[in-house]
Amino acid sequence: MQHRIIVLGAGYTGAIAAGRLAKRLHREDVAITLVNAEPDFVERVRMHQLAVGQDLKLRPFGQMFAGTGVELKLAKVTDVDVDRKTVAVRDVLDANGAEELEYDTLVYALGSGWNDQGVPGAAEHAHEIAGRPGALQLRERLARLGAGQPVVVVGGGLTGLEAATEIAEARRDLAVVLAARGGLGDWLSPKGRRHIRKVFDKLGITVHEHTAVTGVEADRVVTADGKAIPAAVTVWTTGFAVHPIAQATTLETTGTGQIVVDGTMRSVSHPDVYAIGDAAMAMGPGDKPLRMSCASGTPTAWQAADAIAARLTGAKLPNAPLRYFNQCISLGRKEGLIQYVTADDRAVRSALTGRFAAVYKELVCKGAAWGVANPMLGMPTRRRRVVRERARAGSAV
Repeated sequence: MQHRIIVLGAGYTGAIAAGRLAKRLHREDVAITLVNAEPDFVERVRMHQLAVGQDLKLRPFGQMFAGTGVELKLAKVTDVDVDRKTVAVRDVLDANGAEELEYDTLVYALGSGWNDQGVPGAAEHAHEIAGRPGALQLRERLARLGAGQPVVVVGGGLTGLEAATEIAEARRDLAVVLAARGGLGDWLSPKGRRHIRKVFDKLGITVHEHTAVTGVEADRVVTADGKAIPAAVTVWTTGFAVHPIAQATTLETTGTGQIVVDGTMRSVSHPDVYAIGDAAMAMGPGDKPLRMSCASGTPTAWQAADAIAARLTGAKLPNAPLRYFNQCISLGRKEGLIQYVTADDRAVRSALTGRFAAVYKELVCKGAAWGVANPMLGMPTRRRRVVRERARAGSAV
């Protein structure tokens, strides 16, 4: 009997994990099912580009996983029962197509969406770019704006910096504003901060530093000190919230709904469940939680897939380095910043700036997408046979 592996979510982490499992395990011994609500891969790190009108390359999962042995199921996950080891899904093309899937090993990679932080009016009036639907809605809204109208980006993190500069570069006729709770790029090195300010000045972006937004209205945002900043469009980039399904299960989760995992990305409460990417509370160097990002998600996907394969085949458990090397920030299409960091993500003095950094970031994005689009990584497969006793016992071995 085949060992049933279900991967929930086909973002960077889920798609990488499914392909890596197919590469590691013998096709006769496992049945790998990848569940996703969309038929093609979404390059989440490019949503700010999509929002300003740039067209992204379509990457259909049907083509990506053809011949790999991975079964793609286009469905929305509606429930997970980790005690019965089942997943309830609904076919995206058939409203009546409800189904329950059974698994022996579950890889939970449902990721995250935007987080309105509970700020009044944000959900009703702000736009988000955490996914394709939100980016496309913002795209339509920006296209209708006339010259001189104000666009306020709330949030001074990586997503906020990228969104503000992308909009300002693509629409030089708009008045782009960034509202940041802290200082502009205050986590970066001095060189990095100087470059951010230089690019913002060049693009004419107005910055409100140390400004907490406490309310969003149709035509303005309101700050903690009672000021109003005019906004024909508000773009909300203040962080991410994980998919709520995990917190509704008996899995051990954090207060934010992330699944608590060990060093192999296996749930500490349910050993037949693995969590990767934004869905996982994984610890990195210095015993610090990994931040929600593609940079964190990819190595967790490698670690989980290789750990599952090792446990099923009796091989040595892997030890992928869950660490950081740099933060890659696009500042429009012509400028960028590569901030080198310590293993636990603290900025060091070294940084790359300008056109070379923009090219560097573009190569990183293309490389990440290529890794997803080529599940076998263009290399010969090394599929191992599953040890039958372990398959019957499940991945809890």
